[in-house]
Amino acid sequence: MNYLKRAYLSLGSNVGNKIENLQNAVENLQKNAGQVVLFSKVYQTPSWGFKSDDFLNACIAVDTALQPQELLEVILNTEEKLGRIRNVDEGYTARSIDIDILFYDNELINEPDLIVPHPHIEKRKFVLKPLNDIAFGYVHPAFKKTISQLLSECNDDSVIKPTSLSLKPIKKRSFSHLNFIAIEGNIGAGKTTLANKIARDFNGKLILERFADNPFLPKFYADMSRYAFPLEMSFLADRYQQFMEDTSQLDLFKDFMVSDYEIFKSLVFAKITLQEEEFKLYRKLFNLMYKEVRKPDVYVFLYQNTERLLQNIKFRNRDYEQSIQPDYLEAINQGYIDFIKSYSGLNSLIIDISELDFVKNQSDYYYIIDKIYNFYNNTN
Repeated sequence: MNYLKRAYLSLGSNVGNKIENLQNAVENLQKNAGQVVLFSKVYQTPSWGFKSDDFLNACIAVDTALQPQELLEVILNTEEKLGRIRNVDEGYTARSIDIDILFYDNELINEPDLIVPHPHIEKRKFVLKPLNDIAFGYVHPAFKKTISQLLSECNDDSVIKPTSLSLKPIKKRSFSHLNFIAIEGNIGAGKTTLANKIARDFNGKLILERFADNPFLPKFYADMSRYAFPLEMSFLADRYQQFMEDTSQLDLFKDFMVSDYEIFKSLVFAKITLQEEEFKLYRKLFNLMYKEVRKPDVYVFLYQNTERLLQNIKFRNRDYEQSIQPDYLEAINQGYIDFIKSYSGLNSLIIDISELDFVKNQSDYYYIIDKIYNFYNNTN
């Protein structure tokens, strides 16, 4: 599990629309690095170490799951996106945006391209003043002094002027107005991973399908025609019992429920795996059960092409899945698509994630979150 770390960043701009540059930096960091939780005042400060127009400076705190080098990469990409051109031989220059990592939790980092805490913090009032707004009691892990102490001892006589400008917090998406989100997808599509992330980030009650110990599953992958019916009946009974229990038990400390399956998947798989007469019998029982279960406010289907699915299955390395054939995965994908097209009872959203990696790329993750959020709000 990735625990969030608190990073303190300084922002500066003295080219173009300075406050807009700072705000755009905040928005990009929020999208790609983590939740921006604290904002200092915005200060007008003289250029430091060279002659140029005055800067606007501010400090922010970001709660991030990124490692320091990953955070640095996001920062460099943000600066490039906002028009900064770095030249290591030029020294201090005017810039549209300047973002520095001041502290990363309480870590001491000394790498060729990253030193944390940032060097010379104690000498720079344009950093200490805004940082004191949001972290006056934070103890410098090397100097063992608070930011407030460092500011009072700083010999920098630069005139730091507070402005009437301010950075605006970016409203964090919320799913508290929903009751239930179901995340569905093919084998290896990432539905469980996404459901876990959404539950963690948006205070949701997590409902996960329990199937790892199903005794018929390894046998099914070895001999599908023989074990299809007992497997599907076993899944249906387990899903129905679990689903009824988990969705009927409210958690007063959670805002909504999110699951990595919806019980209708039983019918999708059964239609693919069962013989015609078996499926008719299966559907009769399914219809009786399905009348009783809670329906999701949003039914999300994560579509991935067969090539990506096979890569994911190989990567997670479950022995009994390694013999899955491409045509079986394609049949499952088509079964879901046909179900979604023909069944109007669900508020269905298909998201193609074949070219996305929402685990490694925060922007891909928020792309999916925005898709779900906007879809529900535009259809209700």
